[in-house]
This record gives sequence, C-alpha cells and structure tokens, in this order.
Amino acid sequence: SITGETVELLEPYLDMEDYNLETAKKVCGNVAGLCSWTQAMAYFYGINKEVLPLKANLALQEGRLAAAQMELNNAQIQLDEKQMELDRVQAMYDTAMKEKQALLDDAEACRRKMNNATALIEGLGGEKLRWTASSKNFQNQIINLVGNVLLATGFLSYSGPFNQEYRNLLLQLWKKEMDNSKIPYSNDLNLTGMLVDNATVGEWNLQGLPNDDLSIQNGIIVTKASRYPLLIDPQGQGKIWIKNKEKNNGLQVNS
Repeated sequence: SITGETVELLEPYLDMEDYNLETAKKVCGNVAGLCSWTQAMAYFYGINKEVLPLKANLALQEGRLAAAQMELNNAQIQLDEKQMELDRVQAMYDTAMKEKQALLDDAEACRRKMNNATALIEGLGGEKLRWTASSKNFQNQIINLVGNVLLATGFLSYSGPFNQEYRNLLLQLWKKEMDNSKIPYSNDLNLTGMLVDNATVGEWNLQGLPNDDLSIQNGIIVTKASRYPLLIDPQGQGKIWIKNKEKNNGLQVNS
C-alpha cells in the first residue's frame, strides 16, 4: 500500500545524516527499529516499483508461454496425426509401387511370351503349306497303298533273276494291268525308297555294296525277300558285301 507520495514525504527525513540505525539506537531502541523499518519500506518501494512491471510482464509472458505451449501441444498432436497418416500413405505407396513393379514384370513376361508366340505362329504359318501338301500326299499314299504294296511284292518276288532293263519292263507291264483293273498306285513310285531307307543304303555301301541302282535293288531283294537268294556274282562284290554284313552274326563260309 506504500505509494510514491508517501516515499516523497519520507525523503527529507531519509536524507538526514542522523536518520540512521546507529543514531536512533543512541536515542531509543524502539525508535531505532521504526527508523530501520521506514528505510526498508522506502527501499522496498523503489525495488518493487521496478519489479512489479517485471512480475506483470512475467505473468503475461507465462500466459503467452502457456498459450504457446498449448498451441505447440496441439500442433504436436496434429503433427503426430499427420505423421501417422503419412506413414499409412507411405505404406500404401510402397504397396502400390510393389504392385506396379509386379505388373510391369508380368507385362514384360507377357510381352516376351507374345513375341515368342508371334514368332512361332509366323513360323508355323510358313509350315502350313508344307503340312497341307504333306497331308495331301499322305492321303494319296493311303489311297495308292494297295497298288504300291502290290508292285513292291511283285518286285521282290519276280525281279531277282533279271537285269535292270527287264525289271523296268516288268513294272510297266504290271502298272498297265493295274490300270486295266482300276487299282490305284503312285505314278512316281520309287520302289527303292519305299523298301529301304537312306541310312541302311549308306551302311550297305560301307560294307562293300556298290552304289548303283541295280546293286541296291539286289540288296533289297536279298534282305527283304522271303526266299533264299542265289547270287550270280562274277566280280565277287555281293560276296564281299554279305561277308561284311553278316560278320557279327556268326556267318559260316564254306570255300
């Protein structure tokens, strides 16, 4: 409750040289305490005059600090919520990126399969004509199978004793009779190709059989006919071939 006016009224006394505790003690002990108290109150007023604004400002700043702290807390709560939302969105983004990469990988694999399939289809498209021709050829072979087998069996049964020219004549006569009887056969029939494969012919050649058509036909008759062959072999080529061919089969030779 001390005011500035009260302090101003006290100043003349406080400025006196003998207004102090030591002098007051000499006059009266009770007065000395009052003297010391008035000096202390005046000093307190001066200090408090500076402190009160500071305390008021401190209270104001504490209020501001509390408000700022509250705002900070609210902002931290919002930040935590946004961080949680960001984490969820980041997880969704990572999942989406993984799915995207998986889709890209699947798309690339599918593209490779499509390219391979396209190449295969294009390649097979080129084979279509050959397969069509082969299918037609197989159908013709089925139709002509009876006549072809008949010519092959006739060749094996009756052509052995004759030379190449007479064998060809026999085939022409048989074909004429089959035409009259309306028995279908292949006009381009190759009896050698029908009765033996190229690999076997190559093996025979390695064993000593000559590579001409007559010798190969003789080899076919020897190996395919049901009757034992009689070889008229002045040059000994057939004899050499048979020995080499049957060498591993226990062939016995009587000189």
